[in-house]
Parts: sequence; C-alpha cells; structure tokens
Amino acid sequence: MGSTARGAGSSGTTHPMAVNETVIAMLRPKPDLRLLTAEPAEAKAAAQAAVDAPAGIGTIASYATEVPLPATGTWGAPGKGGAQADIVLTAPQNQIPLLFIEVDNCHETAEEIAAKLLKYSRFFKRTIKDTDGKDKPMWRTRWMARVAERGEAPHPPVLIIFNHIGARDPNRTIPRLQELTRPLWAGEPADGFTSYDRKIPIIATGLRNLRAHGPSGPVFLRFGRTHMQPLREAIGNPRRDAVLARRAERVEAQQAEYQEQLRRAAEQKRAEREAARPACAGCGTKFDNDRWENTQLSPEPGHRWHPTLCEPCEDKTVAAADQAERDRLEQEAASTAEKARGWRSRFRPGQAP
Repeated sequence: MGSTARGAGSSGTTHPMAVNETVIAMLRPKPDLRLLTAEPAEAKAAAQAAVDAPAGIGTIASYATEVPLPATGTWGAPGKGGAQADIVLTAPQNQIPLLFIEVDNCHETAEEIAAKLLKYSRFFKRTIKDTDGKDKPMWRTRWMARVAERGEAPHPPVLIIFNHIGARDPNRTIPRLQELTRPLWAGEPADGFTSYDRKIPIIATGLRNLRAHGPSGPVFLRFGRTHMQPLREAIGNPRRDAVLARRAERVEAQQAEYQEQLRRAAEQKRAEREAARPACAGCGTKFDNDRWENTQLSPEPGHRWHPTLCEPCEDKTVAAADQAERDRLEQEAASTAEKARGWRSRFRPGQAP
C-alpha cells in the first residue's frame, strides 16, 4: 500500500479503537473468575478488582455504533446536514433510555465539535408523520425516552468522550465548547430549578477517567454546572426532581389534611346524630335507623302506633291493649248475660210483670 493509504489507515483506526474502548469502559464487562484458575496472581487480582468494581450500563446489545441522524432524507438514505453518532446507548433497565455518545481523539477544534452538536440539534428538532398520522420528533419514531412532563421536554443527552491522544487540550476545548453551544444546552430559570425544555443535555468526560471510575463515578461534567457528577445525575435534573418531589409531598400532605378534616367532620356529624337519636320511653333502648326514620315521618301517635316506643315495647303495649280490650269485651259480655238471666228469672212464664 502507498504512503497516503498507510497514513490514512494509521490515523483512521484510532477513532474506531477509541469508540470500542468507550463501549468497554461504559459496559465494564465482568470476567469469569472460574476461567482464571491457571493464570498468574496479578491477572487474578486484576480480574477480581474488575468483578468488585461498580457495574457498567447495559449489555453489548445496548450499544450501536456509526448511527446516522438525518436532518434531511430518510433513515436509510440520509441527506446532507445531518450527523452520525459514534455510539447510541439504549439502556432503560439502567435508567438511561437513550444517550448519544461522541468520541473525540482531541484532533478537532471546539468549533468543529460545536458544528457537529448543531447538527444534533437540527436532527432533534426534525419532525415526521408517525404511523398514527401525527407529527412527532423523528428520533422518537426509532427510540424511546422520557415524554414531555409538566411542561418540560428536553432533547436526548449527548455525551462527549475526550481521548487525549491528539494535540488539543480538553481542558481548553471544553470551556470554549460551552461558550459556542450555550444556546443548545442553557436552561431557563424556573420556580426553584432550571428548566431544560427543548434543550440538549451535553456532558463531557475523559476516556481515562471513564475507564478508571466507570459511569457511576463522579467524572462527568454537565455543561452549565460547576461540579462533577455520576452519569445518571449529570444527565438528569436533580434540582427539578427535588422541587417537584417537595411539591408532590406538599400536595399529598394537603390532601391528607383535607381527608382528615372530612373524617373529623363526618365523625362529629355522626356523634351529633347519635346524641340526637331518641330512646325508647319504655326500656330506654336507642332507636335503630329505621325506627327513627319512621318516627320522624309519623311523629303523632295513632292506632297501634307509638312513636315514643321501640318496636318490642310497642308490640308489648299493643298486645296489652288488645288483651285489655278482649277482657273488657268479655266483661261486658258477661255483664250482659248476667242481666239477661236476671230478667228471665223475674219474668217467668205465666206471671204478670
């Protein structure tokens, strides 16, 4: 091969290798210690350290490389003006549903990286008709991510991995890159937090730090923040989550207090109702609901109806009244019969009156 081809090959392979190393550093595969029984002690110790280290993110199937992001054209035939993601990570099982990763070997200027991020922005803003006939962001027709929530729908995050093998210093590139891309990532002040509606969370770290600490280590800088964070925190919006959590707690407490007020009011109403419940004038037993309702509908006493008595006492009273009536009728009948006998004895046949 000629010198030009050799030069292109030697310089071109460094980027795919850096992409592969990034995937391994993110994935952090665990060696099988059972296969290392015959290995030297140093190899066993290194393998054990890898096993004991925090787990990575996703599986090998969670990572796709060289994925076109068409700002024009189609997925299969992307047009000009689009980007091509070095890595796309989809690991919803690890709370990272979608993450785009760019690997820079420190050959590109901040302006060149900013131009690539601008292409990301164009792609994220592009909408197409989905199968339901409605316009949706093009990326949502291929990947899942958090939907718009309470007025905030940030774009998917982009992670930039700096592999310091080129001449450019990442410590100088990152501040300049933040300035150039501020309109893409800078949020707006909200009520107690920053809203990143339709903004791109841009995060940066070095491949060396990523290898050493993994995605769980505090080695990721979110543009606009001043402190390093683990990847999940850098991607998210902890202040917003905390504010919304406090609001939810207040709403829950208010609802609980309201329910408690309702419970106390209902309890007081039941107590007042029980205090007003009438008792039987005969035995003192409180009326049940049916008896109470009947006495309210017919408060005046009537034939066989005693609103001041409970049903058992009323039955007894009615039965006693019936018995007294029968006794009276029997007495009247007996008195009438006695009078009749007296008259018959006074006026015998053949005697004058």
